[in-house]
Amino acid sequence: MLPKTPQRLINFRKANKRMPRRRLDIKIDKINHKHPDYLAKFTTETGKILPRRLTGISAWMHRKITREIKRSRAVNLHP
Repeated sequence: MLPKTPQRLINFRKANKRMPRRRLDIKIDKINHKHPDYLAKFTTETGKILPRRLTGISAWMHRKITREIKRSRAVNLHP
């Protein structure tokens, strides 16, 4: 069964993209609010947190990174 319009089909394909390869180069002990330079790899130049589909990390690690970025911002360590 196809969507009613071509635009809906395009939106469906955009929403169901495959995740990129899993990143295994991330050290869990480095994910801490005391390492803002390491956490900066997961943010844009403007400070927004990158989504999982761009970084390729697991959901639980993304939640951990998000939590630590917000802690780093609260202590004024994160640029």
